[in-house]
Amino acid sequence: MRKQQPAHGGRDPGAVYNGRQEKDDNLRLALAVGEILQENGIQVEYTRTTDVYETPYQKAMEANEAGVDLFISIHRNSFPTDNVVSGVESLVYDLSGLKLQIAESINEQLEAIGFVNLGVTARPNLVVLKRTKMPAVLVEVGFMNSDTDNQLFDDNFDAIAQAIASGILDVLETNHLIPGEYGGATNLQNPSNSQNMPNPEHSGYMPVNYRVQVGAFRNRMYAERLRNELMEMDFPAFIDDSGEYLRVQVGGFDNLEEAALMERRLKREGYQTVIVSE
Repeated sequence: MRKQQPAHGGRDPGAVYNGRQEKDDNLRLALAVGEILQENGIQVEYTRTTDVYETPYQKAMEANEAGVDLFISIHRNSFPTDNVVSGVESLVYDLSGLKLQIAESINEQLEAIGFVNLGVTARPNLVVLKRTKMPAVLVEVGFMNSDTDNQLFDDNFDAIAQAIASGILDVLETNHLIPGEYGGATNLQNPSNSQNMPNPEHSGYMPVNYRVQVGAFRNRMYAERLRNELMEMDFPAFIDDSGEYLRVQVGGFDNLEEAALMERRLKREGYQTVIVSE
């Protein structure tokens, strides 16, 4: 299952050029891409299907709570000066793994339509790339204030939607995450391929030995409040709900020394902690 995120919305129009609003292009394209993916057996969820606003953090949390396997954020780019820059660019947390393969594949497909391929860039501080626990790609489908890109977008809309969907499907098939020729339903959480597990580079939810526990609750609201507080402070926190209590933890870590360093950081912030191991 993948999460489709049409960027901006509601009171946030995104980039604006000659009355054209990015949020409208984003939503229209996200819905079109999602429809193609669903026709090829991929279950799709959307962060929005109408003109509403949610913060990037809310969108990332929705994806995490839904347990999706892949997060695609659809945008259009902008530049301070009109009609100077054009092209497609994809952003990822870092240049590795399944997310990089998908980003490169999407760019190549869009380049074939006529866009300039500006490549893939690592942007570890973007919320929807940093806070998501699954591979995440942000696609900038041309520049809003480029007449060339707008013409390409309008004249080739269906082909652009197909290109993005094909860029995703091709990589999933190559990695044996869906059947050949895209047929049938898919489950991307294939334990034989670590790229499809919750993203270890920034989510903190890793199948390793040591974690730092900061709280344990029966009430989910309290657990989520503490987790969100820790994440706002850039601690890789998550909720382990595998037992009787909802345990708010940070980590994991390959060795006890790394866990102890994190525990000291948390203690300096005033948290009561304990190191736990699997």
